[in-house]
Amino acid sequence: MSNTSLKTTVEWHKINWRKLERRVYKLQKRIYRASQRGDVKTFRRLQKTLMKSWSARALSVRRVTQDNRGKKTAGVDGIKTLTPKQRLTLITELKLGNKVCPTRRVWIPKPGTDEKRPLGIPTMKDRALQALVKLALEPEWEARFEPNSYGFRPGRSCHDAIEAIFNAIRYKSKYVLDADIAKCFDRIDHEALLKKLNTFPTIRRQIRAWLKAGVMDNKQLFPTSEGTPQGGVISPLLANIALHGMEERIKKFAETIPTNYSGKKRKRESLSLIRYADDFVILHEDITVVQRCKEIISEWLKGMGLELKPSKTKLAHTLKQYEKEKPGFDFLGFNVRQFLVDKHHTGKNTVGKPLGFKTIITPSKSKQKIHYDQIASVIENHRTAPQEALIKNLNPIILGWANYYATVISHDIFSKIDHLLYQKLRAWSKRRHPKKGYKWVVKKYWHTIGGDNWVFATKQESKNLLRLLKHKAIPTNLYVKVKGESSPYDGNLVYWSSRMGKNPEMPKKVALLLKKQKGKCPHCNMFFRENDVMEVDHRIPKSQGGKNSYENWQLLHRHCHDTKTATDGSPGNQSGCNSAKPKPTKRLEKSQDKWVMRYA
Repeated sequence: MSNTSLKTTVEWHKINWRKLERRVYKLQKRIYRASQRGDVKTFRRLQKTLMKSWSARALSVRRVTQDNRGKKTAGVDGIKTLTPKQRLTLITELKLGNKVCPTRRVWIPKPGTDEKRPLGIPTMKDRALQALVKLALEPEWEARFEPNSYGFRPGRSCHDAIEAIFNAIRYKSKYVLDADIAKCFDRIDHEALLKKLNTFPTIRRQIRAWLKAGVMDNKQLFPTSEGTPQGGVISPLLANIALHGMEERIKKFAETIPTNYSGKKRKRESLSLIRYADDFVILHEDITVVQRCKEIISEWLKGMGLELKPSKTKLAHTLKQYEKEKPGFDFLGFNVRQFLVDKHHTGKNTVGKPLGFKTIITPSKSKQKIHYDQIASVIENHRTAPQEALIKNLNPIILGWANYYATVISHDIFSKIDHLLYQKLRAWSKRRHPKKGYKWVVKKYWHTIGGDNWVFATKQESKNLLRLLKHKAIPTNLYVKVKGESSPYDGNLVYWSSRMGKNPEMPKKVALLLKKQKGKCPHCNMFFRENDVMEVDHRIPKSQGGKNSYENWQLLHRHCHDTKTATDGSPGNQSGCNSAKPKPTKRLEKSQDKWVMRYA
């Protein structure tokens, strides 16, 4: 490596990222607040300032080259990695214009179906530029987005949408329109989107260029006259902007709904629209209101060049059968349904009056089947593999699926899947030892550990005992919905960092480390934010005698982890995420017991 290249490498790692993060976040908070109060002139001026700043451009380059999971996916130019010198060069080249490269189309299978979804992969430069524009646009639109929009937004998840549905029907059974927008990303009208975006000309020209860039599929260039390319950094934000206003349109219709027979409460208050990306549900106790909402939404979508997908749009009731539709509906992998129950099991309203029914949310049957098929496929592919390899491949699948559904009533379903899994494993073990009896096979592969019987695990004499997780052993957690219109850009970092640790999909190790570190990365001393990629690190590397224990684990940003790993074994080298002087030894010792956070 030449002296110039070495110097550039050191310069990249010596950038004070903490200072840059704080500068950009302060501007984003000001944009958010200006947008909240409707001060267009101010937030547009701040957006221009942010995009011209070196700090924002550097963070955009770092995100697409070091943090993003698809950072090594090449665009049409074939570039998938950049050296530190090339990253610094790219920072200086990030300027808004109207010259862009077409996206590279990649077809990926849709989970649980035979269909394939097209992804458009921009070049590295376009991805960095999109990340820069997103830094400026997202705070503006987060202040405007409707409260019941949950998809592709920082700080919101599928579980927030499910909790919103539960709150809408917990005291009253309702009719539901379960709808899906046909090919939403592929059919959005460009001119309608740009008109709704209503931003200053420089950004508008740049976004128009991305929308019209075309796609390269199998070495052929195809024009893009409509839609936003799935796979771009800014595409989810543009899709949310295109669908913004749907809930407001329903609220306007709700104002025309007359009072009910008592005259004390207006039926409009029970009309709800809950949206996650291009999937949404409309809930109301009157079927005529829901049918009218379907017509209104269909008409509203035409303005964006979209339409409802008939095969995935249905009318149902949460408690009783409506026409040929069974009670309840599936949404985001969950089945939402109400059941008639006796007085001992019924739910109650706010004044303690029995309702006569209970709202039950469970994993949908289709998702159960997909999960079981995935488990069966892993077992089939490990017919001749050792037990240890099989357990290592099954545990992440079981843990991820069970954590996702741990917030709803899933215990009986978990037990059922555990039983089916046992049958698969028994056939797997019997096949490996066809001449041995059932008792011998059971004794070899199943053990009693800590009072838990029938544990599929390696022999207890092994130093590193590996056991297969059971679905029903995953504890259920009460999920707390995000507060109203709260946003990560409102400045309440303590609230948002604490919510990250309570996310049901967050591994237990990471959640505990987040709590002990009080939501901060010990390497750069910055709060973890919603879009940050986190990794668990050994404070003392295993190569130097470090142990796998909470005392030796810490949670770092991915880029901080890269820097720390590069400097392991060099005690005097403190360069990296924060170039400030290291803290005194006493302070480090006092805070060591709090450094227990990391994302696996």
